[in-house]
Amino acid sequence: MWRSLALVFVLVAFLLAPMGVAQSAQRANPDLLVTPEIVEKNITKPGWVVVDCRDEKAYTAGHIGGAISLGGPCEKVLRDPTARVKKTADIEKLLGSAGISEDKHVVVYSDAKGITSASVAFWILEYLGHKNVHFMNGGIESWQAEGKPLDTVETKLPAATYRAKVVKNRIATSSEMVKIARGQLKNVNVIDSRTEKENKGADIRALRGGYIPNTTINVSHTETYDKKTGKILPMDELERLFGKLNKNKRTIGYCQTGTRSTLTYLELRLMGFKDPANYDDSWIVYGSNVNYPVANENWYDFVKVNKALKAIEELEKMLEEKK
Repeated sequence: MWRSLALVFVLVAFLLAPMGVAQSAQRANPDLLVTPEIVEKNITKPGWVVVDCRDEKAYTAGHIGGAISLGGPCEKVLRDPTARVKKTADIEKLLGSAGISEDKHVVVYSDAKGITSASVAFWILEYLGHKNVHFMNGGIESWQAEGKPLDTVETKLPAATYRAKVVKNRIATSSEMVKIARGQLKNVNVIDSRTEKENKGADIRALRGGYIPNTTINVSHTETYDKKTGKILPMDELERLFGKLNKNKRTIGYCQTGTRSTLTYLELRLMGFKDPANYDDSWIVYGSNVNYPVANENWYDFVKVNKALKAIEELEKMLEEKK
């Protein structure tokens, strides 16, 4: 009798699925995202390190007790002044000094406003070959929303040794992107994580505006998470944005400096894309090299900008004289 009832329930579920009653899509790699509960449960364990990716001022004002700081926003301390990922040896030294070794579970978090600071750290750690990297969904806001306390005492861990095993395919190079743009390298998904205005060349942030030819889709990173809570959208919503892409193909995200597209990289990992990568140079390098092909090409208008700057200077001078 019970077996018959079970078969009936299965049949009903099957029949209802096409009408929209099917269960929500599940993340292919759910362990990459962690909740405040998981962080609270594991933060005191010797095999876990929690990294606050915000700036020092925010960390000092209040952070998750036991979390460490790398000395500044992760998006800056792990990259050089041009926003390119630092040399591996330099990052190994930085992480080791902070008490992080490659065998640890590392949780990164930020806040809703600075969500990409944590996603930069996530991508760089995965690029270094770190096996257990986790992103706390919702950041510091989710921690506080659950009534969990903040700490103002700095946590310092004993120094360790970090040995990277770089996974080269997790970073896309300019030479690879040029081959894609020229049609010499096919069967690759390319995602522009910038705004629609940047993609169309109306918002120019390099020598030229536009997009890389053979870009597959333009999905601004702001469309992929809740800007108030800092939480990444559920899988159903991510599938709506990225689901038409072939997950078995190499898939590369890019933006202006390779910052926003690290959030895209994280989302691709959550969705189970087999070969995701971040284009570290991104548009600031690509759009400024006149030898690289550009679609929707618009050149930066220096004359117009200089006139605007001059007008501002004259206005400031006039206001100063009136004091």
